[in-house]
Order: sequence, then C-alpha cells, then structure tokens
Amino acid sequence: MRISASDKSEIATLGKLRSAADKYGDIFLFFFISSFAQSGKFKVVLDAGHGGKDPGKIFGKVNEKQIALKIILLVGKELEKDSRFSVVYTRKDDRFIELYERGAIANREKAQLFISVHCNGAAATKAYGSETFVLGLHANERNFEVAKEENQVIYLENNYHEKYSGYDINSPESFIGLSIMQEEFLEQSIQLAKFVQNNLTTENKRKDRGVKQAGFIVLHQTYMPSILIETGFLSNTEEREYLTSQKGQQEIATSIVKAVKSYYEWIKNNSSESTKITEAIKENKTDSSKIVQKTTTQNIYYKIQLATSNRNLDTKPSNFKGLKPISKEPIDNLYRYYFGKENNLKKAEQLQQEAKKKGYKDAFIVPFVDGKRSTMEELQK
Repeated sequence: MRISASDKSEIATLGKLRSAADKYGDIFLFFFISSFAQSGKFKVVLDAGHGGKDPGKIFGKVNEKQIALKIILLVGKELEKDSRFSVVYTRKDDRFIELYERGAIANREKAQLFISVHCNGAAATKAYGSETFVLGLHANERNFEVAKEENQVIYLENNYHEKYSGYDINSPESFIGLSIMQEEFLEQSIQLAKFVQNNLTTENKRKDRGVKQAGFIVLHQTYMPSILIETGFLSNTEEREYLTSQKGQQEIATSIVKAVKSYYEWIKNNSSESTKITEAIKENKTDSSKIVQKTTTQNIYYKIQLATSNRNLDTKPSNFKGLKPISKEPIDNLYRYYFGKENNLKKAEQLQQEAKKKGYKDAFIVPFVDGKRSTMEELQK
C-alpha cells in the first residue's frame, strides 16, 4: 500500500478525527465540529411543547401549551444575551408544529442542543415535582405513560402513518429499533438533564423526580443531545399556581439557562481534542472519500456503520428499518452496528446512501483490512 506524503498528512488528520470520534461518539463529534466551528456560536434549539390546536394538558382552565411557551421565551431571552450562544425556536407563538418538524428544525440548523419544555399531569392530584427525560426505553410503566401521552399529538398531524411508519404509541417494543441513533448522544443528554434537575431542585426547591428515559418521538427525531423537561404538575393545585406565576416561570427559565451554560463548559472541558481537530480540518480541508479511494486494495472491504449502542440488539432487519444484512461488533460495553459488506467502494457508497434514506443520516463507510476494522492512522504505517 503506497501513499504519498501529502496523502499521509490528510490521513493523519482523519486519524485524529477517528480517534476523537471513538472517544466522544461519531455523530456527536460531527455536529460539534461542523456546526460550532462554522458559526463560532453554540446553537440551542428551544421547543415549547404543544401549541395551536394541541393545547396539551388542561387543568383548572390552564393550558400546558401557554406555560411551555412562556418559559421557553424567557429561556431564549436570557441565552440571547450571551454572545456564546445562538437560539432557534420551534415556535414563538401559539401555533401547531408537528413533532416530526420540531426535530427537523433542529437538524437543519445543525444545533448542539435540543430542549423541549412541557408540563406534567396525573390523575393523582397530589403528584408534584420536576423530571427531565432523555430518549430511551421506558424503565417502567409510569415513564411509558408519560411518553405515550405526549406522543398522542401525532394523530393531529397529516399523513402520520407515513411519517411515523412502524411506530405504535401503545407498544413499548415498537420503539426499540427507532431509538438506536440517539444513543450516540446518551451520555451528553444525561449530563444536560442532570444539570437541569440539579438547578430545579437545589435552587428552586422543586421536588426531584429524577433523570429518566422514555420514548418521546420529539426526541427521537433529533440528531444531537436532546432532553424533555416536565417542569411540574398542572394537576396539583399548588404547583399549578407556581407554574402559572411570573415568579415560577422565571425561576424555571433561569434554572434551564444555567444548565445550558454548565453543559457548555462541561463540553469545552471534555472536548479539547475536538477543538484541535476542528482547526486541522479548516487547514487541510480533508476529503475522507479521497482517502478511502486511494487506499483501495484487494484485502480491503467496506461496511456502513449505522450507530453505536449500549444495547445488544438482535440484528434482524425490523430493528434497523428494514436494512439487511446487519452485523454487530462488541467493543467494551458497547456494540457497533454495521450494514452491508462490499469490496467495491462505489457499491459501498450506494449502501451508505440507502442507509441515509432510511433515516441513518450520519451513516459512514468503515474500511476493514484483513478482516479487522482499520483507521486512517493505521493506513499511513
């Protein structure tokens, strides 16, 4: 395998990128570099739950959609004062936005964070407190019911059968295959959720109902760290008064803003390597497809990596939106999932496009040399 000096320089850059991706997560690193580096600002998408013809929960003539919007606007107002951040809203007034479109807005903006604000409700009027959700399997029936109630809005959308093909809000099992992409961001999402909960409980003295996982469609649609905050229970008279008060809404908004800023610092402190890579990419303008093509030999084949997950999933097509064949590679306590296997790069690129059309927007080609996963650093030796 003969590689020129200029190619070696490019491979070294890609090698650093691959190492950092293994450390921080492939898709997370991609968004950190491509968006943050280009804009110079940390972009946050703020999502006020419900809206328009979807009022959300209603208790005591109070609509969830109104409170969620007021809190979101307060959060955005504070973040916009900080030059480090740029803010995008899924809605700034009382309008209906489909769950699918909320995630699409965040993806188009290549945001670093997605934050959705809601209010809780329960038949038991004594229930109270705040809880923050990240995407994942429902750990218990209560979490499933919370997600199910928020997900019911899809029935107000046009052509929901096509947009959410294969998803049944009444079936916890239907969510398993759909949630795998967001697991790239699980650590980051949980960290942000912890910051939120800590602020709400220590500074605002709200009851801590914890950081939880559940199958919220709005979180599934995003390709970045994402959380959904249930700020309190409208079904609880005392908490409803707090949520509708200017004081309560401002306190909650301040807690969320502080959490975003804490997360920003946490990311900076844990991604110094990402910053170095960003600068290297700016200087070298590396094209990974050229590197792969220049290193093609008979002992190389290609697979399409779909995701890395902490769950050991069956490789049946139904778990991967019909894609086949699927292979699985255990690594530490995680599993890498691959689609296809091709000796020809052009055919591998076709498989990559097929995966992207199925929703795996950040699927990428991985070369294997003599049956072992290769990196750009290894190819330059």
